[in-house]
Formats: sequence, structure tokens, C-alpha cells
Amino acid sequence: MIAPTMYSNSLSWIVTLTLLLTASAGCGGAKDATDTKSDAHDHSSPAVAHTYQGEYPIKALSTIGQVAEMVRRVGGEHVEVTQLMGPGIDPHLFKPVAEDTRALRNAEAIFYSGLHLEGRMTDLFEQMARRKLTYAVTSGLSTRKDPRLRKPPEFEGVYDPHVWHDVSLWSQCVEDIAEELAIYDPSHAEEYKKNAKTYRNELSELDAWVKSEVEKLPTDQRVLVTAHDAFEYFGAAYGFEVFGLKGISSELEKDLHHQEVIQAMIIKRNVPAVFVESAIAPRTVRALVEPCRAAGHDLQVPDATLYADVLGKPSTDAETYAGMIRHNVTTIITALFREPALSEK
Repeated sequence: MIAPTMYSNSLSWIVTLTLLLTASAGCGGAKDATDTKSDAHDHSSPAVAHTYQGEYPIKALSTIGQVAEMVRRVGGEHVEVTQLMGPGIDPHLFKPVAEDTRALRNAEAIFYSGLHLEGRMTDLFEQMARRKLTYAVTSGLSTRKDPRLRKPPEFEGVYDPHVWHDVSLWSQCVEDIAEELAIYDPSHAEEYKKNAKTYRNELSELDAWVKSEVEKLPTDQRVLVTAHDAFEYFGAAYGFEVFGLKGISSELEKDLHHQEVIQAMIIKRNVPAVFVESAIAPRTVRALVEPCRAAGHDLQVPDATLYADVLGKPSTDAETYAGMIRHNVTTIITALFREPALSEK
């Protein structure tokens, strides 16, 4: 079970949820039919197949930018995607306002990341799945029990949702989206599958690029310290030790003893830099700097932030998924690389 403090609901959130569920009843655009395939969401429940009968393009709504981009690439000209959470919005803490509830109600299909990334909205999405195509893009990974899925010990039974930091793992979700769209809109099934293949080829090249860049950083320098525990998939895929000041949800409070342990590790291992994340207040990481410097270790915080949960703003180098990955990798390697001491040469 998820810790109660992780996704506690306020009275206003409960009211918003109730109003949305009531308003979304009877939404059109799809025909429902009972489906016996395994659950496509975060919990075990009867799945419902929907068939699109509206006018094109299909009006789809996605939560985070990574999901929105994937749906756009697979859906092509037949799907028009609106994004619910923009740059700088923490999906762990997001609560919809009236404008968001209207967007959810009016959407003909909804795609979200899943694995409780959008923790406050998970139950809502599962309710909406009975009325319209509402799909967690990571559900195929959990259904297939992909061995790369991380199970944080502090949240028994819940997977770490930050799978996009392993490009190869995230790529697996592309075909799942194509399959869902093909079921929903059979008349364009072949186009969805073709688009998925093209996008997956691009992600394969991106994964190879990441591995090549990481090889430039000596193994003993691959120590990544960030605001919250969002980069474990990155670490497992590309050979980094990862330390987060908070847990997998940015909503969790920072543990001061845990911070002291990380400070000691940074000093002992001569880690040159720690990283701020774009959607989390910089003070979370900057609190490490002063005590480390007081101990004689010149710890740096790069000006460039990492993108953990969201893409960058439009016209930045991280506005696309590939751009985000390239930005993160370049920032990490540049900040962590240090010339070996004479005694090490």
C-alpha cells in the first residue's frame, strides 16, 4: 500500500473529484464493450474496450509532456493531443482546477503515465476508464512484469513511475499505445503501428547515444545526487549510483538524517556536483552545499537544472523527450567529470 501521507486528499480535492466523475458520465465519442483482456491500468479491475465513432482528429488529453509527445508521434494526423500538465508542474502534487476538469470531461481519450506518477488522480482515471479510453502508458510494463521495473522498498507493491529515464524501457510503451489506438480506431491501425516503429527507431538511436556519452565519464565518477529519487532507472540502465534527498514522490518530506548520510558520502567520495530539478524548489539540494563547503569540500550546483518529471519549456533544448534526455546527460557528465589526480594517473 502507498503511505497515507504520500497522496493524502484535501476536502477541496474530494469535491473536485466528485464533480468531475458526475460531469463525465455519459461522455460521447466512443462505444463501449466488455473486454476480457488483463487490466491496462494500475490496479486489477475489469477492462472496457472502446471504439471511436466521432469525427477526426481524435481529441486526446495527456498528462505529462513525455506521454503527450508519444501519443502525438503514434497518433499522427488522426489524433490531436492536449497536455494537462505543463513545464514546471510537479505531477506528484497536481490537483485539477475547474479548467482542467472541463478538459478531462471534453477529451475523447485520455493517456497518462501511470504507476501512480499522477498519484492524486489515479482513482479518477480508473473511474473514467469505464466511460472513455483512459490508458496508463506504462501498464504494459507492469502487466508483462518487466524485470527492469524498480520496486522501492519504502512503498511495497508500488513500482517507481519514472521509467522514461531508461530510454529503452520507455520505448516499450510506444507499441502499447499503438495497440490501444488500433483497438480504439481500427480503421487507422496500420498507420499507428507504422508511426510507432518509426518513433521506436529514433529512441533506439537515442539510447545508443546516451550509452556512448556515458562512456566518457569514468565509472568511479558516476555518482548522481538529485532532489528526489527519480533517476534510479537512469542509474540502472547507464551505470550510475543514484542518491535522492527525497523518495520517489516529491511530496515526501526530506529526511535530515538521510541528508547527513549523503553529505558524508559526497565528501568521502569527492563528488563535485549535485543537481537541482526543474519542478522542485532549489533549496532542497542547495541545503547540501554549505555543510559540505564548511567541511572543506567545494561542492557545486550547476546552473543547468535536470528534468526529472517534466519536459522543458517551448523553445528550450529540453522541450522534447529526446531533448530532455540529451540535456540531462550532457549536464550530468559535464558537472561530474574531473581530471584524475596525479596519484591516480
